[in-house]
Amino acid sequence: MPVARSQLIPQDSDGFYHCVQRCVRRSFLCGDDHYSGLSFEHRKSWIEERLRFLGGCFAVAVHAYAIMSNHLHIVVQMSPSAASTWSDEDVADRWIRLFPRMKEDVALRRQQLLADTARLNTIRARLGNLSWLMRCLAEPIARRANQEDGCKGRFWEGRFKCQLLCDERAVLAAMTYVDLNPIRAGLAERLDASAHTGACERIAISRASPENLRAPLRPLIGPSLSTLPLCVADYLQILDWTGRVLAPGKPGRIADDAPAILATIDASQARWTMRVRGYGSGWARAAGSALDLTALAERLGQRWLKGIGLALQLG
Repeated sequence: MPVARSQLIPQDSDGFYHCVQRCVRRSFLCGDDHYSGLSFEHRKSWIEERLRFLGGCFAVAVHAYAIMSNHLHIVVQMSPSAASTWSDEDVADRWIRLFPRMKEDVALRRQQLLADTARLNTIRARLGNLSWLMRCLAEPIARRANQEDGCKGRFWEGRFKCQLLCDERAVLAAMTYVDLNPIRAGLAERLDASAHTGACERIAISRASPENLRAPLRPLIGPSLSTLPLCVADYLQILDWTGRVLAPGKPGRIADDAPAILATIDASQARWTMRVRGYGSGWARAAGSALDLTALAERLGQRWLKGIGLALQLG
């Protein structure tokens, strides 16, 4: 049964989330449609560009993304607390940039917003809100695609899927799952060939600037609200190893050459791969420790939450 976002995501609470947005009927509306022979690959670039634009408007940091033919994944950190520190002028400027109007007097509109404290408070809350972020990502892409196709109607499914990531290990596992989407789908054999993913972008940045490999694992888009306890090189090594383990046709195979840094993240290689694979079906509304999931179930007024069993296995 669907749960209201306000229950899963407490108001004014910072947090990490794994979000999935699918095209209607899971059609190939962003890639190569083998049935019709048409290609919509260029729309993936639209989504990447839009994500970068939104990173300059919202209090959001995008840590991983994968844009597939009929759906997209993002791992984001929302920070209403960061938005609360912005000046009124900054909030007004971000909103005007996000929702421009044709032939408007920008200075007059800015002045009107600054004079309306209640409106500014509402806007500030929206700029730190996950649902508003996903709305501002999905709607412009849908309108642009429908205009290109000369049609009307839905482009995306109405409700995006959201998982709360309760700790840093859950965040890293979700990032790994997202970055390996093309590998697991058999669409690419190497990370640097996984176009329209955060992993491919991190590799391209590191090739251009090798010193980036020793830098902390920061977000790809948006401000560095926090850094994760790995450097870029460590993350890419873990990603490469996990991708070889979870590659198509190799279920359950555990390679022996796991990066040493993996031992600082999980108790065993097998647990790590199980944790990452869990984002396919094991985790539901949240991913984390059994204690975190039990507390979330109590907050939602439920006796049990899917994923607690997996969390108990992982310890």
